[in-house]
Amino acid sequence: MVIKSAEYLISNPDWEKCPKPDLPEYAFIGRSNVGKSSLINMLANHEKLAKTSGTPGKTQLINHFIINKNWYLVDLPGYGFAKVSQSQRRQWSQMIENYLRKRTNLVNVFVLIDSRHEPQAIDIEFVNQLGEWQIPFSLVFTKADKSTQLEVSRNVKAFLNKLRENWEFLPAHYVTSTVKKMGREKILDFVDELNERFQGLA
Repeated sequence: MVIKSAEYLISNPDWEKCPKPDLPEYAFIGRSNVGKSSLINMLANHEKLAKTSGTPGKTQLINHFIINKNWYLVDLPGYGFAKVSQSQRRQWSQMIENYLRKRTNLVNVFVLIDSRHEPQAIDIEFVNQLGEWQIPFSLVFTKADKSTQLEVSRNVKAFLNKLRENWEFLPAHYVTSTVKKMGREKILDFVDELNERFQGLA
């Protein structure tokens, strides 16, 4: 897929205020500081599309971007660590759950996992929750350039093995590096394929 245009559209605290659900939509979510904004910018080929920040928990709304005028890319707040109150965290949690479960044009959720670490309980729990809600998702292992290839593949393998404890079939997974633009084409090809399927169903 060639990215011809990528534009910021709107930010909302409520799924009901999101754009009309007439185009295929792909959401990106992960723990705070997983490199989500950098990944979105790499995919869209636009350095300043999503705001990158050294402060975890910067994304606090449902952020819509329109790509090639024919699909939505959605940047969701991170889960886990963020210096906010319990009530704020609950509010985010509810906002994310409502969006994920009620957005009718949501085709796939890309769950970002930091490839530098061994499997984290919070990531496993989130993935299992998506399974319970029957929401299609893929795994994106980020920051592959920050560790050795051996360490990355060991952590990826360990994460997938952890999933095997509860899952009969494993989701698609991608290993990425925003520095080397690694994994970009594979993810965009996958989106392209799903877009075609969405149009076929429309």
